Amino acid sequence: MSLIHADNLPPQPITDIFTSDTCIDRRKCHRTVPMKVLALGVGRTGTASLRKALERLGYVKCYHMMSASVENPPDCLMWHDALCAKYDGVGEFGRKEWDQLLGDCQAVCDWPACAFAKELIEAYPNAKVILSTRDVDSWHASVMKTVHWRVTDPEHRFVSHFSWAASMYYPMLNKFFETFFRGDFPNKGKQVYLDHVAEVRSLVPPERLLEYQIKDGWGPLCEFLGEEVPDTPFPRGNDMADFFNRCRTRNRRQMMNVALQAVTMGGALLATGVAAAMVFKRFTR
Repeated sequence: MSLIHADNLPPQPITDIFTSDTCIDRRKCHRTVPMKVLALGVGRTGTASLRKALERLGYVKCYHMMSASVENPPDCLMWHDALCAKYDGVGEFGRKEWDQLLGDCQAVCDWPACAFAKELIEAYPNAKVILSTRDVDSWHASVMKTVHWRVTDPEHRFVSHFSWAASMYYPMLNKFFETFFRGDFPNKGKQVYLDHVAEVRSLVPPERLLEYQIKDGWGPLCEFLGEEVPDTPFPRGNDMADFFNRCRTRNRRQMMNVALQAVTMGGALLATGVAAAMVFKRFTR
């Protein structure tokens, strides 16, 4: 069965100039570097900082939700397909598709990747696994104020009806929350978090697993990966204020893209109408 979302990649409007999104069709990609690290902790456990840390250590590109949401939105179509394959039994998503989607990455973290812990561990059995954790109550509160807010944000939903990028990201993000968090993050999120931690522990031999809190910094991370400790401070990023401001700015810029497209199309229609009127006038003299 063919992929039901990635087979329908819409062309990127040339008027999308207020954002810097790329339009790479991952279906045409393949693995170019080995996958070395699977960071399978859920989002809001310091995954943005972990991404920066892994890249600082030299791992070529660490995949993160922002890789799809604000860097290459067409990735959302493949993630949507992966979610449909796992939770709905629609289509197939195996090693070939993972290599297409993640082929230029030596590491992966954050969501939606965390929803595929078992699948990624099976696809890349030689990769080391990191499980980032934090207190479940503070984690739940953080997600409620950030990513869950993004899922339920009326402005984001509105933008998704018009924006090229948001039309791919918003449905995938909702699909992720409906499936991974069993359709009720406020009431089921904490249990899903605990179940996820237990699942990852059960899937990985202790020598391949690092349970890690971002506050521990370079030490345990570098020891586990066999890397030298950098002479720079451990990176920090994506706190609540940054998250909120980035999302609001993203909404505004996407709507500016839409507005420019509408103006451009309106101008083209006007020019076409004027040209048609001139031709009509010429041949009716």
